Amino acid sequence: MWRVADSPGPTVRRRQLGLELRRLREAAGKTPKEAAEWLEITTPTLSKIELGRQAIKGTHVRLLAQLYNVGAPELDTLLRLAREANQRGWWAAYGDTVPDFVRSYLGLEEDAAELWAYESGLVFGLFQTPAYTEAITAVTRPHANHDEIARLVEFRTARQQRIFAAQSPALRVILDEAVLHRVVGGPQVMRQQLEHIVELVRSPHITVAVLPFDAGEHPSIGSAFTLLRFADAESMNCVYLEHHLGALYLERPADIERYTAMFEQLVGSALRPDESLSLMTTLASQL
Repeated sequence: MWRVADSPGPTVRRRQLGLELRRLREAAGKTPKEAAEWLEITTPTLSKIELGRQAIKGTHVRLLAQLYNVGAPELDTLLRLAREANQRGWWAAYGDTVPDFVRSYLGLEEDAAELWAYESGLVFGLFQTPAYTEAITAVTRPHANHDEIARLVEFRTARQQRIFAAQSPALRVILDEAVLHRVVGGPQVMRQQLEHIVELVRSPHITVAVLPFDAGEHPSIGSAFTLLRFADAESMNCVYLEHHLGALYLERPADIERYTAMFEQLVGSALRPDESLSLMTTLASQL
């Protein structure tokens, strides 16, 4: 059983506020267009607010409360959510290092109760050792100097500490077998990386399975993805797809169902957790 953070972060608060504003709008019989015109913003912007993708000022919350005929104490609750939703996350300190699309994901990751991930080419980010991250960064950012690389490694370490110390979300991770055989940073770095994963899976909330080469073709071949679920939902809430230039967030039920089915199909083709652990231990001993 995972531990849920005592105080949800700004991303979850933003989602809660958006859902509540949408509920109040619908209860008041107002269309998105009417609410957007009342705030003098565009309808797409209002949609982002209600989906929790964009912050909203306290003054705008008051205006919507007026339109929806909402008074105290409900208004006080909305304003408190707005204040908490607009707080800066810890990752703001790395604004000069981390792309915007990654910073947007971090809030979701930190507040998630459960993460399912499939990685086809690299070790899952939350499992990477500093040396592994440094080696990967040096290749993917060839023009970065030593200080910039060190800053990225520091960021990755801070991200891991926040996740494992604050929330301990349930993690189900599938690694393609190619990830284990690709020697990143040299034999010593890769051996330590494999040993680190072996140590992590001793935690009851972390499950790692290896998709073997002989599993053959599968629906997510060559494409990594992450599914996230928050504490207020019984099923997964969104799918995160990242590439070198940006990221996609899929939240339509059909997309979530598709990727959930894909993940379960991968689980069915993967080695059992104990077999995966044995394989990683063996490969580490051979380096």
